Amino acid sequence: MKKIIILSVLFLLNSLGFAQMKNPVKWTTKTVKVSDTEFDLVIKGSIEPEWHVYSQFTPDGGSLPMVLNFKDAKNNYQLIGKAKESAYKKQFNDIFGVDEYYFDGQVTLTQRVKILNAKLSKITLNLDYQACKEQCINDNKTFVFDIPKINQELLPVTDATKTIAIDTPKTETRSIENSNKKVAISKPVSTNISTENEEQKGLWTIFFLAFLGGLAALLTPCVFPMIPMTVSFFTKQSKTPAQGKRNAVLYGLSIIVIYVVLGLAINAIFGAEALNALSTNVWFNLFFFVLLIIFAISFLGAFEIMLPNSWANKVDKQADKGGVIGIFFMALALAIVSFSCTGPIVGTLLVESASKGGIAPIIGMLGFSSAIALPFMLFALFPSWLQSLPKSGGWLNTVKVSLGFLELAFAFKFLSNADLVLQLHWFEREVFLAIWIAVFAAWALYLFGKITLPHDSPLSHISVGRLMLALFVSAFAIYMIPGLFGAPLKLISAFPPPQSYSENHAIFVSSNHDSGSLISLPEGAKNGEHGIPTFEDYDKALAYAKKVKKPLMIDFTGYACVNCRKMEVNVWSDSRVSKILKEDVVLVSLYVDSKIELPKSEQYVSKFSGKEIITYGNKWTDFIISKYKTNTQPYYVLVDSNENNLNKPISYTPDIEEYLMWLHEGIENYKN
Repeated sequence: MKKIIILSVLFLLNSLGFAQMKNPVKWTTKTVKVSDTEFDLVIKGSIEPEWHVYSQFTPDGGSLPMVLNFKDAKNNYQLIGKAKESAYKKQFNDIFGVDEYYFDGQVTLTQRVKILNAKLSKITLNLDYQACKEQCINDNKTFVFDIPKINQELLPVTDATKTIAIDTPKTETRSIENSNKKVAISKPVSTNISTENEEQKGLWTIFFLAFLGGLAALLTPCVFPMIPMTVSFFTKQSKTPAQGKRNAVLYGLSIIVIYVVLGLAINAIFGAEALNALSTNVWFNLFFFVLLIIFAISFLGAFEIMLPNSWANKVDKQADKGGVIGIFFMALALAIVSFSCTGPIVGTLLVESASKGGIAPIIGMLGFSSAIALPFMLFALFPSWLQSLPKSGGWLNTVKVSLGFLELAFAFKFLSNADLVLQLHWFEREVFLAIWIAVFAAWALYLFGKITLPHDSPLSHISVGRLMLALFVSAFAIYMIPGLFGAPLKLISAFPPPQSYSENHAIFVSSNHDSGSLISLPEGAKNGEHGIPTFEDYDKALAYAKKVKKPLMIDFTGYACVNCRKMEVNVWSDSRVSKILKEDVVLVSLYVDSKIELPKSEQYVSKFSGKEIITYGNKWTDFIISKYKTNTQPYYVLVDSNENNLNKPISYTPDIEEYLMWLHEGIENYKN
């Protein structure tokens, strides 16, 4: 109330005595070109002596912060981060009880923007700010920045997951050589590229896996005992049964809000574009390999990862207040207290979903928190169900240890990604499978009671459920053994390195096709998956395709691309598909995450993005974005000798029949 009165008095003084006063800040603006599509919008303010202007980062509860409102940004331009400020001063305000950040003398604001619409000529900004001396005045200024004309072809792809309309003619005329005659062919050209369905499927998969992770977290020693305790608290402490059910529902919703806010924070801190690039970043993969190893060792019982006790104590004090706020802080207390069990699971889910980019971290946390919150709400609505819950005991630690073995196995996927991207061949397929076999075999021995860990209870016998899980894990470990000798292991195709990335590639090649079907390799090609001749140099592949008069199939792929591996193992392994890829087309695989540097003479600055193209991965990424207006992997394109599309490109297509139809369509168009 004290703050409200002070602000009201300041506003009244401003209205009465400062309405006619000239503005104590003089503003100037300019537009600075950063690249062909990016500009810095710069605002400079000259502040009169003894006056000061508050920063946009001034904490809540203090004076009014500066606010920048950009107009009509949607589909026209994109703000890159928050506006940067020149150096500000900090001083504690006794009246408001907070630190305040302010400028005196000069202030400079710089907002970088990326242009999305070539027709855009102006950007409008409304600036709200407060200037103070002995009293304060609030002001609003409108600035208009002129944007230089931009070539449409230079515009960046802002979201490859949305349908992108490409302004190309509906038909194109091309010529091909057929029986020594040139024939003009007019054919329709697809002008829309869409991966919305793939994105939706991916988000549903993330939600489902995160929900399963939440269910697993429920069955840990930190969370499971809390269910009957919390539900009993709400039912006994509430004045009426209806109030108890309402409070439990609010408790569950609070849990969801807390974890979703965590997902929002991850998305806001890194940004969708940065998150999408993380999955192929070597340091990202190495960091999370180490992190998951730490999580796994914690779950196995070596130590516990806990948040500071002071956090839980402070939150508990807030929970005592009661009401909706108290219920929210009770949910927050659960999140903090159970962190030693849920933290590694949440961390793993955030790592996996963050690498997908976009809103995946939010969807992941929604799935995880829904699984955590649901039992609290259901058991509060139907208290009699509590009697059916199994009693707490040693089985909870068994669940926790089992999660530790899973964390340990998944950790090596990140190490494998880093090795694949760098193409070091230090962590090839056999090594990966050997580690997984050892991990799952150890897990099976633990479930059979042959291995005991620090927090295990004495085991006189094993339950039927534990026995069934032990048999399943044992079978899985045995299933992977033939993979050391060339078996494709389709069930886990997304995890180990591809068969071509092995100590003895020849074994894998010969084990996946008849020796009589081996094809002599053209110069510049190598034996790829399933013995398919594969180029990795686009120009050599195109030249060879022209020579043998076959269509060129471009495979935009990645060393750390999970769906690429699934396609190679589950679709390309089909005898009909592999026959076509060997005999009817020329295949070139372009790795967009390759970190191998281009020769100095071949490095350049992209005309499309303005970025330096230093590695082969940079080159193929620039190629797919500039020519095909997408950055999806895998992405398959069939082209003729003149590099014209033979049909509509496709991305991840696990349906073999659909993929075959696409191949036949392109080949027939080439022949005609």
